[in-house]
Amino acid sequence: MPVHNGDTTPEIRLKFREMMMQRSSIERAQMASQMFDDARALALASCPEGMNEIEIKRFLCTRFYAGEVDVESFMNALAARG
Repeated sequence: MPVHNGDTTPEIRLKFREMMMQRSSIERAQMASQMFDDARALALASCPEGMNEIEIKRFLCTRFYAGEVDVESFMNALAARG
């Protein structure tokens, strides 16, 4: 049995990469943008009701970037921008 991460074998990952690389850079960028928009919509659907704009931004930032960025510093920078 081949060693792999997750549930996708190395052969399938390679095939998928080859298929993606056959697409133009514009198509790949559009796909990435659409996937982000879809992920954002799913996250917003789980957002508690009644949040204001800043609370929603904090919620999304925490959902997508916690562990990668300092959410509080980011939110303070947003607040400073107005």
